[in-house]
Amino acid sequence: MPKGENLFEDELTIAALSAMGNPLEQLTALVDFEMFRPELEDILVKKDCKSAAGRPQFDVVLMFKVIFLQRYYGLGDRQIQYQIIDRTSFRQFLGIHTVDEIPDEKTVWHVKDLLSKAGTFDALFDRFREYLDRKGLSFNEGKIIDASFVEAPKQRNTRDENGQIKSGNGKELWKDKPHKKCHKDTDARWTKKYDETHYGYKEHVKADKKTKLIEKYVTTDASIHDSNVIRPLIDEKDKGQPLYLDAGYASKDDVVRACGMIPVICKKGCRNRPLTDEQRQSNRQKSRTRCRVEHIFGFIEKAMSGSFVRSIGIIRAKAAIALTCLIYNIFRYVQINRYQPQLITFRG
Repeated sequence: MPKGENLFEDELTIAALSAMGNPLEQLTALVDFEMFRPELEDILVKKDCKSAAGRPQFDVVLMFKVIFLQRYYGLGDRQIQYQIIDRTSFRQFLGIHTVDEIPDEKTVWHVKDLLSKAGTFDALFDRFREYLDRKGLSFNEGKIIDASFVEAPKQRNTRDENGQIKSGNGKELWKDKPHKKCHKDTDARWTKKYDETHYGYKEHVKADKKTKLIEKYVTTDASIHDSNVIRPLIDEKDKGQPLYLDAGYASKDDVVRACGMIPVICKKGCRNRPLTDEQRQSNRQKSRTRCRVEHIFGFIEKAMSGSFVRSIGIIRAKAAIALTCLIYNIFRYVQINRYQPQLITFRG
């Protein structure tokens, strides 16, 4: 044995990662990914396979965990394959021991595409929400709604092409150039906010005030104003609760009341009508609760390397946002177990 090598190097590496607080180890201890198997098998298991020839199919839960790592760490399809080979913590999380057990980048892309087109990530989000509800993590003390931009790969189109896309005729473009057409996103839109230009989509979320867990989400193109996506986020069980909104939702009190909720909206000053001292103080009070939703977007931006999609079209964008919301909820659940276990009223 060469000098310096240790037969127990793998065990020592895992122990060192554990001592430093390996987040994937904490996650594995609290969340059983087997709960997602039924929805995954519905889409990924080949039911009409007539021959056992060829390479056996990768386990569906393993593939979901690969996609989970990919989104959490903001990696591309080729990068996730490389990182699984390279990183001990990834292989430990996946239960992989040899390079032969690692799916290649084309397999990752194919599985993710199947799940995206089938809307499976929405079903997985709902499955985990049911799990959270059984844990008692569903409170009726108020909700918060807000939105964030989801950046998409920028398009370089002519003025005429952009005009047709904006008018809703984007699907008719590039029919004679199918290869070019498959790289063109006709669903994403440009918009401007605070002198910053954005291209892509918007992630609208409703979060529980007490737990900061996401309860519902809606995906739109970036040009849709936040205040136009209130009704789709509100459920029957939300009625009678306060709904906290920032100044971007000003003048939407009637919409909130029509949905059966109590509007708690920050006031917005105008050019010739600045906010009074009383209104500013009221805004500060409301923002102490409303700002809790910013922690969600902060986690996505910092821990998950930002809110973005590398794909083309709103179908895949919706899938990416559903996956992002699911991953946030899973990690938030881990945080609650660690720092606020008193919130969990049922441990069955």
